[in-house]
Amino acid sequence: MRRVTLAAALVMAAGSAVAQDYPARPITIVVPAAAGGPTDTISRVTAQSMSKLLGQQIVIENVGGAGGTIGTARVVRAAPDGYTLLIYHVGLSTAATLYRQLPYDTKAAFAPIGLITDAPMTIIARSDFEPNTLKELIPYLQGRSAKTTIGNAGVGSAAHLCGMLFMSETKLQLTTVPYRGTAPVMNDLVGKQIDMSCDQATNTTGPILGKQVKAYAVTTRARLKSLPDLPTADEAGLKGFELAVWHGLFAPKGTPPAIVQKLSTALKAALQDPELVQRFSSISTDPMTQDRATPEVAERTLASEIDRWAPIIKAAGQYAD
Repeated sequence: MRRVTLAAALVMAAGSAVAQDYPARPITIVVPAAAGGPTDTISRVTAQSMSKLLGQQIVIENVGGAGGTIGTARVVRAAPDGYTLLIYHVGLSTAATLYRQLPYDTKAAFAPIGLITDAPMTIIARSDFEPNTLKELIPYLQGRSAKTTIGNAGVGSAAHLCGMLFMSETKLQLTTVPYRGTAPVMNDLVGKQIDMSCDQATNTTGPILGKQVKAYAVTTRARLKSLPDLPTADEAGLKGFELAVWHGLFAPKGTPPAIVQKLSTALKAALQDPELVQRFSSISTDPMTQDRATPEVAERTLASEIDRWAPIIKAAGQYAD
């Protein structure tokens, strides 16, 4: 017993020493999405604030493709030393069902560091789409669903998930049009090449305010400060419809607990940085509250979201492999 206790004490002491020296060189955060999109923007703002607190440069590496699984797998395979991290959203959970041949076990592959934000979604359409409200939209789509196109940023993207949830809740089957990123979706929606989309408010607020697209609802419980006249989906008639796209910071499994804790402390402090708060506000999102920006909450959220989305994806039969 004494030998076991001594060994444990030595491991803890070694971990503390590593954490004291960490970070000794730049950190890479892998973002498994295209540059310029909502997740990329949230990641860069977060990395900038954390970099100031940790005293080291944080480099964002965009590794898109295969619904985020290529970039995610890159982090899973990385050395668990705190120098290669992952920022991703709810797509990390849904990939566990969307991809039946996933090369890693999502629930077991990470050391969660904390949640960053809940990004609201907006249900939008081309500016000349006939329905003007959500109450008008749903009956309008009945009987026309197969002819109505809904664009998304690719399998596993937040827009894809929101579209699936919308179709599940309304019992409609729209024609899904996948793109490679959020920008081409918005370009075609503004250009009236597609009918609808459901994307993060970080990407849609500008076009909505500029009346380039028609907005029906925001998918969170409360209205957005940046779009105060836009009702929630629940207010607009789609009772119980709620989707906030959480983003979280993760390290590979096996990362020393002392390093995870140091990163968690830096993340929580970064989320209170006035510059980050202001920049998040400008893209229609808010930093996660301190009680939710923890490793424990991130771990529970990841697991619960896998369970939440599995039956929706299976019912839709929309697999990526």
